Amino acid sequence: MAKTVFVLNGPNLNLLGTREPAVYGAQTLADVQTLCAQAAQRQGLALRFHQSNHEGQLIDWIHEAGQLHARGELAGLIFNAGAYTHTSVALMDAVKGTGVPLLELHISNVHAREAFRHHSYLSPVARAVVCGLGVAGYSLAIDAVAQW
Repeated sequence: MAKTVFVLNGPNLNLLGTREPAVYGAQTLADVQTLCAQAAQRQGLALRFHQSNHEGQLIDWIHEAGQLHARGELAGLIFNAGAYTHTSVALMDAVKGTGVPLLELHISNVHAREAFRHHSYLSPVARAVVCGLGVAGYSLAIDAVAQW
């Protein structure tokens, strides 16, 4: 059975393609999902792809990924937590509590943006961070997770 890569997307990522295209690009979340499906298939991984504007739903999906991890069925969790990156201790605790191997992802270079975006609650519990590569970062992240 193929291992699974979870790709989670946080608040406002459903607006990709229309929200600040100068920052996030013109591709939609559906385009990103297609890109991820192609990368997962190329790597022989199953894909779980989700987006939610609700912190509790994201935590529930991290817990699901944790169950797969406990059974040895998870390749890794790629997480673009959006603004929750900078505010959510609860998401960090979910990652820590489940022990999932995490790759934190951002479409934009958060370090070249507002100062509040420079701090991440997820980075201390992540194996790697990808930022500033646009949506291409998703397929690169899947390639990296496939090597874990």
